[in-house]
Amino acid sequence: MRAVICSKYGPPEQLVVGDMDSPALGENGIRVRVHAASVNFPDTLIIEGKYQLQPPFPFVPGFEVAGEVVEIAPSVRKFAVGDRVMALTSAGYGGFAEEAITDEESTELVPDGMDYPTATAFYSSYATSYHGLVQRGRLKTGETLLVLGAAGGVGLATIEIGKALGARVIAAAGSDEKRSVASDHGADEVVDYTRGDFREQLRELTCGKGIDVCLDGVGGDAFDHVSRAMNYGGRLLVVGFASGTIPKLPVNLLLLKGYSAVGVYWNTFVRREPELKSANADALARLFTTGQLRPLVAETFGIEDIVAALTAVTKRGTAGKLVVTM
Repeated sequence: MRAVICSKYGPPEQLVVGDMDSPALGENGIRVRVHAASVNFPDTLIIEGKYQLQPPFPFVPGFEVAGEVVEIAPSVRKFAVGDRVMALTSAGYGGFAEEAITDEESTELVPDGMDYPTATAFYSSYATSYHGLVQRGRLKTGETLLVLGAAGGVGLATIEIGKALGARVIAAAGSDEKRSVASDHGADEVVDYTRGDFREQLRELTCGKGIDVCLDGVGGDAFDHVSRAMNYGGRLLVVGFASGTIPKLPVNLLLLKGYSAVGVYWNTFVRREPELKSANADALARLFTTGQLRPLVAETFGIEDIVAALTAVTKRGTAGKLVVTM
């Protein structure tokens, strides 16, 4: 099969596209003929040896795919050959290739009316957001939701799901283009967290009450400001650190302001609560088919253009998701 091959740690430029053996199916595996694979920030970390997962060389980066089931292990019951699916790879890598291996826990059917590039942009971003807002954040109708990194894949998903759940949504993004995209996807208010006093902006937008729920995939200075702008009983949801800086939280703020800091790691949720994960996927499919969710594929790349795709992710200049098509 054709695949993106990483033979040593380094920048995207050291990757090559070549032929390699198809991966073994395994006793619980589902083989997917990959039509599209989304490009995610962890993909840039794993090829540089900066990620918690460090597979043996040579390996294929990429972990989120959409395509057609072409083979299943005897133990697989939920899926059949020919199904259109979106999935995370079983190993946490191996996605930028013509074939990838996943399993039942990590796979869902593509909703009716959704194409493969949209499916791979939809799967983990919307699932992470939904899990964060519903199970971890307990978002209620009428509450104020702040979304940091609002124009990214998870950010836009959070805006749309937050609106579907009845929240007032404030979107924070660092450029006019990104704030415009956030508005187009339903944000009630948009703010620039890179200019002026961000904490003061939030105070004014909430009439001094503070934020009820914040979903943060950015970290860095933005997190520091928000940690001082939460409402009593609020939930500050930690999803990731796209800024490259893991912030530190003075826990006296939790004590004095009476809010909670909550971790949101969807991969662990998938393994520990697979039935609830599937129920979430059904809810998201319904929201998509009723037009309340509009995943944004910003740009698609051929597999030969993987260097350009990964480089674009590191620059954080794109709204929506980037997708590699096979």
